[in-house]
Amino acid sequence: MTSARPADPYGQGQGTGQDQHNYHPPRAYQAPAGSGPTVGHQQGDRGQRVARTGARTVPRTRKARLRVAKADPWSVMKVSFLLSIALGICTIIAVAVLWMVMDAMGVFTTIGDTISEATETDTSSGFDLVAFLSLSRVLLFTGVIAVIDVVLATALATLGAFIYNLSAGFVGGVEVTLAEDE
Repeated sequence: MTSARPADPYGQGQGTGQDQHNYHPPRAYQAPAGSGPTVGHQQGDRGQRVARTGARTVPRTRKARLRVAKADPWSVMKVSFLLSIALGICTIIAVAVLWMVMDAMGVFTTIGDTISEATETDTSSGFDLVAFLSLSRVLLFTGVIAVIDVVLATALATLGAFIYNLSAGFVGGVEVTLAEDE
C-alpha cells in the first residue's frame, strides 16, 4: 500500500501506529485548564509557563539629551547661501506679481495722475510716476536688493557660526532634548 505522506528521513516516525497518534506538538505558554487570568510568569500544572495578562501595554517614549557643541562655518555658509538665493528669487517673483496686480487695478495710473497734477507748472507737465515705476525698473531695483541680501545674509550667518563656536567653547553649547514619536 502506498502513502501520500513522504518518508521520514530521520526515522522518528518509524514505530507502531500508536506512537504516531500520541504525539502532540509543543505549545508555548499553555494555560492550565480552569485557571483564570494570571499576572507574571507562573507555572502550570505540568510545569509549563503561563502567559502574562496583566502586563502594561503602553510603550515608553525614549528621550535623548544632546548638545550642539559646534557649528561648522563652511556648512553654515553653504546652507545660508542657498536659502538666501531662494529668498531672493521668491522676493523677485512676489514683487513682479504684486506690481502686475496693482497695475491691472489702475493704482499706478490713478496715483500718477494725482502726482502729475500736483507737480505741474506752467512750463512743465509734472512728474510721470507711471514711467518711473515701470516693471523693468522695479524688477531691476528688486534684483539689486536681492543680491545685496544674499551677500549680507551669507556673511552674517557665517559670522554667527564663528561666534556660536566661541561661546559654545565657554558654556558648552545648546542642549536639546529629543523624544521618539510613536
